[in-house]
Amino acid sequence: MAWAPAGQAGERGAGDGAVLCTGTSVSTFDPPLTLVPRSTHIHVDASYTCGVAPGRTVEAVGVLDGQAPQGSCLGHTGPARTEIVRYADGERSVIVYPDMTTVRAGGALYNRLTGRVVEGRGKGRTATRTTPALSGQPSTDCLTPGLRGSSGHTQLEIHP
Repeated sequence: MAWAPAGQAGERGAGDGAVLCTGTSVSTFDPPLTLVPRSTHIHVDASYTCGVAPGRTVEAVGVLDGQAPQGSCLGHTGPARTEIVRYADGERSVIVYPDMTTVRAGGALYNRLTGRVVEGRGKGRTATRTTPALSGQPSTDCLTPGLRGSSGHTQLEIHP
């Protein structure tokens, strides 16, 4: 799993429509995640620095909402999730992620959402959003009363 340092975000996208965003995200789970799978609403707020052209970066914010019919601290599956990314230059991207996988790399777990930009910057292109998942062992918060949220680094790529 490779992460691009925030300073390299502007080096991506040689006029080919590629966008590379790096930043942080804060997720909330309602009801809180436990070890028992149950229907859970997932809300994510992200702050990005995005390389949108050679040497050009813009700040952006993303909001992702979705329902996980089987959400738990061990993973969550479910229907498509939608992220709306609003860039400081007035553009936006609407991304629908029908697929989420959890991958292990370097001893850490990552959630990887793969989808397509359906509106705005990058329309028609494939997008990948990667965020560290919980550590390899469930948090003790997963026992009682449950994990209400998490935060960490995130990376969004809109591929050429």
